[in-house]
Amino acid sequence: MYTGILHLHSGLAYLVLLGLIVCIVYAMVGALSGREFTEKDRKFGLIGLIPTHLQFLFALILYFISPLGFSNLSGETMGDSMARLYAVEHPLINLIAVALITIGYSRAKKLTESKSRFRTVYLFYGIGFILILSRIPWTTWLN
Repeated sequence: MYTGILHLHSGLAYLVLLGLIVCIVYAMVGALSGREFTEKDRKFGLIGLIPTHLQFLFALILYFISPLGFSNLSGETMGDSMARLYAVEHPLINLIAVALITIGYSRAKKLTESKSRFRTVYLFYGIGFILILSRIPWTTWLN
């Protein structure tokens, strides 16, 4: 079970990154072109939101069944940069990123001005995207 969820978590990460890039670019084009924010644009924001939430769900499961996650929390974990990345930094920063992306989507739904709605999506999704990129364990993910 652990190996399957780990592979799912790693594979879904590509969809998350791609979905966020698509949403960010789409929202920037929408803001710069001055067009109206429509229901289609709101649904387009789901391309970044849904995979991010699915990824978070699998990550949460993985955090509790992985030997690198919750069970690895100890004083020695803080002294080892790779163990700290898996047990503390990666989960915490990505939780913040998911929260920002969710806030951006929800806030864009509530605003009335189209340019502000697009700007909210690309700013919140963009910050979330940067946070996600900052805490990917690149050494193991690309191997």
